Amino acid sequence: MQLFEGLASVPAGFGPSAVTVGKFDGVHAGHRAIIEQLRSVAARRGLVSGVVTFDRNPLSILAPERCPDALASNAQKAELLEAAGVDATLVVPFDRDFSLQAPEEFVTTVLVDALHASVVVVGADFRFGVKGSGDLALLRSLGERYSFEVELIDEVTLHGERRVSSTWIRELLDAGEIERASELLGRLPSIRSTVAHGEQRGRELGYPTANLAAEGLEGFIPADGVYAAWATVGSERFGAATSIGNNPTFDGVPQKQVEAHLLDQSLDLYGRELTLEFVEYVRPMNKFDSAEALAAQMRIDENRIRAILEYPPK
Repeated sequence: MQLFEGLASVPAGFGPSAVTVGKFDGVHAGHRAIIEQLRSVAARRGLVSGVVTFDRNPLSILAPERCPDALASNAQKAELLEAAGVDATLVVPFDRDFSLQAPEEFVTTVLVDALHASVVVVGADFRFGVKGSGDLALLRSLGERYSFEVELIDEVTLHGERRVSSTWIRELLDAGEIERASELLGRLPSIRSTVAHGEQRGRELGYPTANLAAEGLEGFIPADGVYAAWATVGSERFGAATSIGNNPTFDGVPQKQVEAHLLDQSLDLYGRELTLEFVEYVRPMNKFDSAEALAAQMRIDENRIRAILEYPPK
């Protein structure tokens, strides 16, 4: 996949293309349905398939108090779009000046001049330009003027229940509903960061953990609790008992700390990048009367997690 960071990086000869536009946070099942239609249109017409997205959620500029945490970092989003089979992704810096662009200016500078769009694939609720003043009718009118067609896509719902959205996925992850979130994402929800030094409490209990650094952590951290997860380091993948939260049995543990005990492994992971894919919520974070009681519960957790992951019993 070609990745263009800003309009200036798009080569002059790019296209002609079939294009869609959106935040694509998490690249969930709804997004992938859009991409599948985009690729189908591009293949039929001999066009390059392209996604236009932004370097941040527009709400971070327009209404910071309402801006949610991202499901995926920009790097993760690019990787997911590439895995979905997109030929090219243009990441547009969303700043105050860009937010004030008139709808026609967005169309001419991005879709026409930069990407040479022949087809634009959007949903019925698509909005563009300053204060979302551009709508589907205007896009079609501009398409007639600038020689591109507009194809409409249907909403993707889960069992006819609700439109698949990043908002819904965040709600599920905030509730620890990993399996339902995975269904909407079309993959396991994941986070990644480098492994940092911790307090060594897990090692003292017989369960050494890899502590993910909060700084630079990518992805959306689900609700506090204990989870069955897969941990990937380099090309290796291991089962992991993962805890999220402040571990109330001990004092002074930071909020939303992420620790992963890799099953049957004793590796020096400090400074290495580790990815966690969450499989199932196991239990909430509880305060135990003693470290011994916590260790006993951790043994129970490990056995359950091994069963969930179909990992060999210890």
